[in-house]
Amino acid sequence: MQDLSNLEKNVGYHFKNKDLLIEALTHKSYKKSYNNERLEFLGDAVLDLIVGEYLFKKFPKSDEGKLSKIRAAIVNEKGFMRLAKRIRLGEFLFLSNAEENNKGREKSSLLSNAFEALIGAIYLEAGLEKAREIAIGLIEKTYPKIDLQTLCKDYKTALQEYTQAIYGITPTYKLISAKGPDHDKEFEVALFLRDDLISTAKGKSKKMAQKEAARIALEKLQKEEDNE
Repeated sequence: MQDLSNLEKNVGYHFKNKDLLIEALTHKSYKKSYNNERLEFLGDAVLDLIVGEYLFKKFPKSDEGKLSKIRAAIVNEKGFMRLAKRIRLGEFLFLSNAEENNKGREKSSLLSNAFEALIGAIYLEAGLEKAREIAIGLIEKTYPKIDLQTLCKDYKTALQEYTQAIYGITPTYKLISAKGPDHDKEFEVALFLRDDLISTAKGKSKKMAQKEAARIALEKLQKEEDNE
């Protein structure tokens, strides 16, 4: 059994009932008598409430439509995957060998579900206030600016504005390679800040590769800034 204390440190919460934490981290492929699907179901509802209440109080003048759009930009598979990665949740999951070999620790659906299960487990053991404290803390660290314009814009634009504000420069993209037949090419792009390589990414078009490189770079730079 792996040591889960580092995960608890990342989350900012230490479980009294370690079995509850283990259940939250156990994927159905692990073939135990339990898995994290029930906790995922609960955590989904808890997060929906927590984020809804948070946005309701944060934007007192926003109407229902705008609040729903902001919540949808956070409460989704990709949004929860970002929160899961922030606490390195993938490293601590219990997976089958097959799922492990299939890069299960990096799958957005698996990470998102495990994050919901984790919040569900915290809610069961410590109540809504603690679940709220942890979830909102992670959201505010992951999304330094929470508004509709920022959350719903594409990563290239978000990265450009971020690097302009923090470093006074904008990123540049360089095509590294284009492989494969014309009908099924794969493009690889590198992203630079001045002469520093920040990220690389692949995609079925140059535009897709650039977007993914921008996403990786934005998360990397924000994490570095948080750790300073």
